[in-house]
Amino acid sequence: MKIYPLPHTDLTVSSIVLGLMRIAAMSDADIRALVEAALEAGVTVFDHADIYGGERHRCEARFGEAMQLTPAKREKMIIQSKVGIRRGWFDFSREHILATVDESLAALRTDYLDVLLLHRPDTLVEPEEVAEAFDRLHAAGKVRHFGVSNHTPGQIELLKSAVRQKLLFNQVQLSITHANLFAQGVAANMAGLDQSISRDNGLLDYSRLNGMMLQAWSPFQKQFFDGVFIGDRENYAELNDLLEELAAAYGVTATGIAVAWITRHPANIQVVLGTTRPERVREAAAGSDIQLTREEWYRLFRAAGHKVP
Repeated sequence: MKIYPLPHTDLTVSSIVLGLMRIAAMSDADIRALVEAALEAGVTVFDHADIYGGERHRCEARFGEAMQLTPAKREKMIIQSKVGIRRGWFDFSREHILATVDESLAALRTDYLDVLLLHRPDTLVEPEEVAEAFDRLHAAGKVRHFGVSNHTPGQIELLKSAVRQKLLFNQVQLSITHANLFAQGVAANMAGLDQSISRDNGLLDYSRLNGMMLQAWSPFQKQFFDGVFIGDRENYAELNDLLEELAAAYGVTATGIAVAWITRHPANIQVVLGTTRPERVREAAAGSDIQLTREEWYRLFRAAGHKVP
């Protein structure tokens, strides 16, 4: 398992994050088996959100019920959760952030979150309210570190105008086939090419310059929750041929190569898995150790349909 130093701290984090948004219907035994497989593979970061599971805090509660974490086991984990999405609207109010964290802690059966992320940008955000909520949570020992999800550089800078704590993470969508984060910069300033349009205002470079770690959600999705590209030969035959070629060469699976494509980037991007299968966690962990060559990385990039001018 590749590990990364966490900027602005003395911590290290695993390159793979286990996302737990699909565990609501799993048995206690199956949840424990999934988490134990992740720990054995070297995963240290476990991702939640208050909205996961069909009802508020459902997946967090299933995790807490199944794991019954001892202090020793809790110390081995970096548990993060997210706040801010409500049914049909977003809410970064001080009251909602504070209440939601208390509910998350109760559901998870832990005294603290290692990381709290603001889930999706609230256009009605008042940075001073967020700052007050973060200050209270940090001072009370309820949250140790903070970050965001799906935010642009400008939105992050607005928060930083009031928030005192470092914003360490930004969780964003990224896969070989949904690679706007990389693709625009490769084809910058090319008139008439859709790929050259900036959709995130330079988020990749901003993150590297500011020591902010990116976390890639939906690392195997074709686009936006429309299925995985691995095995989809109708739409991605060339990509799947190349994934299998490289998987055979490196002794891993196509899943491992898809992970390696993300972890190869020098921005030190974490891959957030949404699987409920222990074997998929092991496949991803094996891929994170692979250092693709530049040529191999760009071959995959082109095979997914991106332009290299």
